Amino acid sequence: MKSANAMIAGTILAACAAQGARAAELQSGTLAAWNEYVKQADLRMQARTARGLLWIDESPERAARVRRGEVVIAPMAGRGTEEVPHGLVHDWIGAIFIPGATIDSLRAVVHDYDNYHRLYRPVVTSSRTLACTDQSQEFQMVWQRKVLFVSAAMQGRYHAHDVILDAHRGYSIADAVEVREIEGYRHADEHLLAPDTGNGFLWRIRSVARYEERDGGVYLELEAMALTRDVPASLAWMVNPVVNHLSINSLATTLRQTRDAVVSSRSSLETSASCRIPARESRSAKAAAEE
Repeated sequence: MKSANAMIAGTILAACAAQGARAAELQSGTLAAWNEYVKQADLRMQARTARGLLWIDESPERAARVRRGEVVIAPMAGRGTEEVPHGLVHDWIGAIFIPGATIDSLRAVVHDYDNYHRLYRPVVTSSRTLACTDQSQEFQMVWQRKVLFVSAAMQGRYHAHDVILDAHRGYSIADAVEVREIEGYRHADEHLLAPDTGNGFLWRIRSVARYEERDGGVYLELEAMALTRDVPASLAWMVNPVVNHLSINSLATTLRQTRDAVVSSRSSLETSASCRIPARESRSAKAAAEE
């Protein structure tokens, strides 16, 4: 499910296609604004668990649409983005119902990091587990997005942890502890740029998955938050509709891919065995992608 973060870079790629790629290193004020946004999001999450976990339950009409099989997507921040100094915070949420699923079958797929590049193709190009315990996981993922004539590949190292509220409800939070742009991806001169440098396609990532088992299946919500470079005001009128379109379509695709993976594997929980500490050494993004 963490491939939803790749949708955010797709939105900023739309801006890059409009204005041409340019260097956009992360500024301290931009990072401070992101940290404050995440802090407030955590407070909202704590309040949500106290009154009722799911976003869809705040609207009977929204819940009914999801129960009928629709994928419902909406912005969590304004119209999907919030301006911060020299950057943008993107925040979208989507919900889907997975009939016949259980929390165990969902978590088996969510924790199957070694197979993310199969479950979430073509955006995710390689993935692997780095470490795993009962409550937390570390994994690495490489993804690539193309919008018009602009292409970006990023390598992210993530830390995720699970919170089980009771036998039927829980949530997981995944944060990218490092995001690095890959220059010359899948070419002879491929190399990783230093963190927080490059074109500013993606600087920080957080995803929150909330789930509840009821009504003969599992309701799954996925909120994707990210920090990227800003878009010049002169181009906002042209870029914003593209940004919204990409965000909605990409998040909906991620939710459908998750549902399909759970439905196809719910008869066996063997995929959960991939969440373990692998007996292999660290490899470069290029080597991982060529598997």
